[in-house]
Amino acid sequence: MPSDLTALPTAPLLRVRDLRAAYGGKQVLHGVDLEVRAGEIVALMGHNGAGKTSTIRTILGALRARGGSIEVDGTTVTGEPVRRLVRHGVALVPSERFVFPDLSIRDNLLLGAANAPRSADHAVRLREVQEIFPLLAERAYQAAGQLSGGQQRMVSLGIALMAQPRLLLLDEPSLGLAPSIVESIFARLRDLADRERLGVLLLEQNVKQALQVADRAYVMRSGRIILEESAEKMRLRPDFWDLY
Repeated sequence: MPSDLTALPTAPLLRVRDLRAAYGGKQVLHGVDLEVRAGEIVALMGHNGAGKTSTIRTILGALRARGGSIEVDGTTVTGEPVRRLVRHGVALVPSERFVFPDLSIRDNLLLGAANAPRSADHAVRLREVQEIFPLLAERAYQAAGQLSGGQQRMVSLGIALMAQPRLLLLDEPSLGLAPSIVESIFARLRDLADRERLGVLLLEQNVKQALQVADRAYVMRSGRIILEESAEKMRLRPDFWDLY
């Protein structure tokens, strides 16, 4: 279950203010405001085309911001390239199965460690990630491309965690996966948020599943945030589907 928000620090790890962006002449983000604190899982929900992926692409600098600001741990990073955000402790797990298919699971994970802090002990972190996802230890020397979609999603998440991020951007983790696998992945995310104070921005269409693990939720429609609410309060809504 989500952690007690009163125990979280007040200063946000990620602060987005009045964020605007466009593809060519078509504006896709219209003054987006959102925050994620350390140890907090925040769900960003909405239908396809609502602007969720455009939001994280703009945060990462893959889509140029046309206005507004992005701060990570108090540092303005608006327009910074992805490699600079990685140094600030930001990691992305994309919706597609991002693995190196010809490399072993173990080698995939070790590549993720290239973005870890210099003081990090890669061997220790590898054991920690393998404890989170035991399958990655059991099949350590199997080619990642031989795994199922759900297993490859675990590898993608493991690669990101090897960098010891402070902020994890997670795009549609439930896409195409069996409910039991999604439940397992979300449970592990909750544990990481609580144990490592990892901040998570979770982009998700599976509303019920996301609200079981999140602390707070934002709902997007047509490139705008139309609602911010605690996950607990949103779970009690009889009509949250109407928000879509």
